[in-house]
Order: sequence, then structure tokens, then C-alpha cells
Amino acid sequence: MLDNNTRKLILDLIHREVVPAVGCTEPMAVALCTARAAELLGKRPEKITALLSANILKNAMGVGIPGTGMIGLPIAIALGALIGKSSYQLEVIKDLTPDGLEEGKKYVCEGRIDIERKQGKCDNLYVEVICEAGSDRATAIIAGSHTNFVFEEKNGKVAIDKRSQLSQESEGCGICLNLKMVYDYATTTPLDEIRFILQTQEFNMKAAEESLKGNYGHCLGKTMDRPLSHGIFGDTMFSHIISKTASACDARMGGAMIPVMSNSGSGNQGICATNPVAVYAKENENTEEELIRALTLSHLTAIYIKQSLGRLSALCGCVVASIGSSCGITYLMGGDYADITHAVKNMIANLTGMICDGAKPSCSLKICSGVSTALLSALLAREGKHVTAAEGIIDKDVDLSIRNLTSIGKEAMCSTDEMVLNIMTHKSC
Repeated sequence: MLDNNTRKLILDLIHREVVPAVGCTEPMAVALCTARAAELLGKRPEKITALLSANILKNAMGVGIPGTGMIGLPIAIALGALIGKSSYQLEVIKDLTPDGLEEGKKYVCEGRIDIERKQGKCDNLYVEVICEAGSDRATAIIAGSHTNFVFEEKNGKVAIDKRSQLSQESEGCGICLNLKMVYDYATTTPLDEIRFILQTQEFNMKAAEESLKGNYGHCLGKTMDRPLSHGIFGDTMFSHIISKTASACDARMGGAMIPVMSNSGSGNQGICATNPVAVYAKENENTEEELIRALTLSHLTAIYIKQSLGRLSALCGCVVASIGSSCGITYLMGGDYADITHAVKNMIANLTGMICDGAKPSCSLKICSGVSTALLSALLAREGKHVTAAEGIIDKDVDLSIRNLTSIGKEAMCSTDEMVLNIMTHKSC
């Protein structure tokens, strides 16, 4: 049983990491930083320079910007400057109107925006925006997490400078988790303390429903609901889980003005940690308490893995979130802690190495791969089957297995990340 102080630290961690977001969090972080720099400037910027880390560039190049019908950073930056409010955090452009969009498009066409990769060493998640007008100049910097302002200044007068503290801050912000702590928290915490996690179901299942009203991304969710798909996959719990998860991702990556509940700075991770668990619980007729605990287990597992992986990496985030959903589903199947450790090992043995090549509509395909594996891993775990320490990167200790996964994603795949960005920025099309 966890003590009250530990429970409080974990609760605070979940509240920080599971938050609403409109649109892909990387371009929204850039829009947020732009909005703050423009607010510091105090007037309409005549020129905007954005200096971004490679991972931010990669994740923002090909994704739809909510409510615009456009992709990429220029329109996100323009709207951040013109209509954005930094107080809205990752919902920074939620006040967008048709007139505001037209103004943003005009601003982009005027060639006032310069986007560059930040030179030298910087955090994987780094956004620096400089707004200029006449002789005035203001700078805002976000680093470490999508809403973490570490520097603000205007005309050389510094208001905030926390850059030196950044390397000292851990992803856990006060608590270092392990899987047993995650399990104990999810399964023993008084229900009223974690009931708020149902908001993830409310947001992310609504996003799935709303996406069916339009043709977003590759329409993978819609495709799974069509007769041909039912002929192949059946009108089953499996097809429903894939459809509801992919639909929400389709909408988010396609630029729908739909808020989702994110996890560790990623809306797709929030969707992937929520919708498979929610659909399974509904169709398996689990109780509300079981659903609350399963969602908590899923989201907190993803947060735990991201503590050692980092917010942005070469490893696709759906790997992390799918491990979380596999834990949640295993719990809903009646699994205990041993079963959940087995599900985690099955997941790591299968999905490790899936690259992140940016946020984009085809993320729904990767999410489907992750969710399919989550279900298979849970089923195997409940049958007492799991990948053993004699196989591949799996260790007897589940937490060491997780470290093996994150070490590959954070360290060994760095050259892969550079190659991916190089390919993305030098394509002929």
C-alpha cells in the first residue's frame, strides 16, 4: 500500500501529464510560444523567427492544424501571433474564426515567418520564438515539456530565465516510478481521488465520434466500420477498438478542431492509452470502478515509461501508449500484477524499434499496429504466456525490460532520428 505522500506525488504527476490539447502538440507548442512572444512584444509582429529542435520540426511538418485545412508550422505560427492566447496553453488557438484564419493565411503569404533548426546542443523539445516590430524585439523559449516556458525577455530585459535549471529537472518532477508502484496506485487508491480520469474517456471517445462527421486523414477509422472491413475483421470488439482509436487519431492528425486528452505531451498517446481500454470495458461490461482503475493504470504506465524515454524520441509514442493500454485491458480481463508484467514483456518483444517519422495522418496506422499488439499481448498474458528473459531484449525484471526499450529509443536510435529528419527535409515532393 502506498503512503499518502507518494499517492499525492503520483496524483500531481497525472494531473500535469494528462491534459486537454487541440491539435498536434508540437505545432501547438510552437503556436503557444509564438503567442507568448507576441504578448511580450505588445504589438503585431512584423517578423517572426522560430528556432526549433529537430524533433519539433519532425513532428510539426506534416500534420494538420485545427480549423485551418492546412498543414505545417507557418500557419500555426501566424495564428499564434495573431489570435493566440498563451493562457490557453495547448488550446492556444481555440478562439479561431474564419476571419482570423484569413488574416493568418495573408500573414503567411507576406513572408514574415522564418523557421530554422536550432543550432548547437538543445533539448529534444525546444522552441525559441523571436517576434520583432520596429526597434522592439521579444523572445520566448519553451523547453523540456510542451508548455514549460524557460525564458522570456523584451528588448534585452529578462523576465524569466530558467534555462540553467532544465538539465537538473527529471521527467518525473519529484517521483521516480516503477511498474509495481503504478499498479498499486491504480488498484488501491480511493476511487474518488482518481475518478477524474474518466475525463479521458469523455474527451477521446467524443473525438472518435466527431471524426465520423468528416473525412479526416486516411479515414482509417471509417474504413474499419465499412462492410468490407466487417467481412474481414468481423463486427467485433477487436474491430470496434481499432475503429474508435483510429477515428480519434484521424481527426486529430487531420486538423479537426476537436480537443483530446493528451498523455505526456502527446494527444495520440492520450488517445491510444484511453480508447482501447474504454471500448473494451464497455463491451466486456466491466464496472465503472474497473474502468477508472484500468484507465489510471494505462495512463500512468505510459507516463512511467516516458520518464526514462523522454517526451520526444526516435521511438514512436504509440509503442509507449499501447503498452499502457495493454496493461489496462489485461486488468479488465481479470489479470493481476504478474499478468500485467507479462503483457508488458510481450509488448516490448514485439513493437520495439518502431520509428517516429513525425506527426501526420498515417499515425493512425501505427496506432492500429500498437493497439492490435496490445490486445494480443493481454490475451497471451492471461493465458500464462509471455516472452522470457532467454529471448531478445527481455529481462527477467519487468522494469529492466522497460529500461532496455527506452535505452534503445533514447540512445541507440539517435542516428535513425537524424536520418529520418534528413529524408523528410530532402524529399523531391
